[in-house]
Amino acid sequence: MVKAMRENLTPVDLVIFDCDGTLVDSETVATDVMIEYLAELGTQLSFDEALSRFKGGRMADCVVELEAMRGQPLPGDFTKILRERIAHNLHQRLQPIEGALELVQSLRVPFCLASNGPLKQIELSLGITGLLPYFEGRIYSAYEVGSWKPAPDLFLHAAGKMGVEPSRCAVVEDSIPGVQAGVAAGMLVFALQPEQVEPNLPKQAKVISRLAELHDHIDLAG
Repeated sequence: MVKAMRENLTPVDLVIFDCDGTLVDSETVATDVMIEYLAELGTQLSFDEALSRFKGGRMADCVVELEAMRGQPLPGDFTKILRERIAHNLHQRLQPIEGALELVQSLRVPFCLASNGPLKQIELSLGITGLLPYFEGRIYSAYEVGSWKPAPDLFLHAAGKMGVEPSRCAVVEDSIPGVQAGVAAGMLVFALQPEQVEPNLPKQAKVISRLAELHDHIDLAG
């Protein structure tokens, strides 16, 4: 029976995880910190609007959009201070996404991580949540590639480094830019949507509400 069940699963040779919002609940922390800092600067933004606008985005692009929304430049040290405040709050509040630790412990196929964030921040988040030992040596940052999601380059870079063809990779993402990147890379994409499905989510993505559901779709036993 077990063999028959596995035959119904899609075989993959590599699972590529996003970090923020997929493995660790950093999106919530970062959004809280951002709206609090913006309020100090005289800009009011709700949590839902901030998350919708900036989830999965590149920091530099977020700054450009914020300045357009404000109609005036942000302080020159805005990004530096924001990152420092986020790091401080991560130490106090960051938790792994439900099922993340159990999932990576159960994987018998190769896996890695590819994130739009800087390597230092990725390692901080993984370290706080106990996930870092599972990904050491297999963390790929858009900053090392010079290309950010929704472009496919980061995922293609990760697959190349891991020696796996894109068509044999599964991507696990939570944001629209990340899903778009995975689709553009020609990979099987899973969109983690625990509460409600984002309306503009690419239709090629398979929606899951919990990380544990990956076991129902792909063969993670190798």
